[in-house]
Amino acid sequence: MIVSNSTPLIALSRINRLGLLKEYFTGIYIPREVYREVVEYGGDLAGAKEVKDAGWIKIGKTKDNLGVEILMRSVDRGEAEAIILGKENNADLLLIDDKEGREIAEGLGVKISGTLGVLLLAAKDNKINLKDSLDNLIASGFRLSKEEYDKLVRGAAEGHR
Repeated sequence: MIVSNSTPLIALSRINRLGLLKEYFTGIYIPREVYREVVEYGGDLAGAKEVKDAGWIKIGKTKDNLGVEILMRSVDRGEAEAIILGKENNADLLLIDDKEGREIAEGLGVKISGTLGVLLLAAKDNKINLKDSLDNLIASGFRLSKEEYDKLVRGAAEGHR
């Protein structure tokens, strides 16, 4: 089981790569609040239609409402629900990009990855050009430091030698 927060769904949709999730993972679940953030509040924004139409993305329900409320002191409701859903279901992976959310999830023993991890996996399998995908991601508003960008591109280039 894979749980996703909203940011990876939106970011991958912006660069027409949401389908990578279906290619690599079975059982993609999002909590109700993430569905609301992406589809209902998203309107015409990237990810809204893609997630709504993706029959392979399922909505999961969290049971630990107190845990969600406690985490909301540090992260938004969607992230809190995604972390709790991942923890409750012993998810194989939680896709989350927010630094604070990632730290909380790791502290709770939830294995994490994010948008960049999905792109790295696809680049390793020669399904995408990592540099082009990162350029598109940055052009769509994704924040990535120059140092991290250079490190990722350099690592991908070295992997193809």
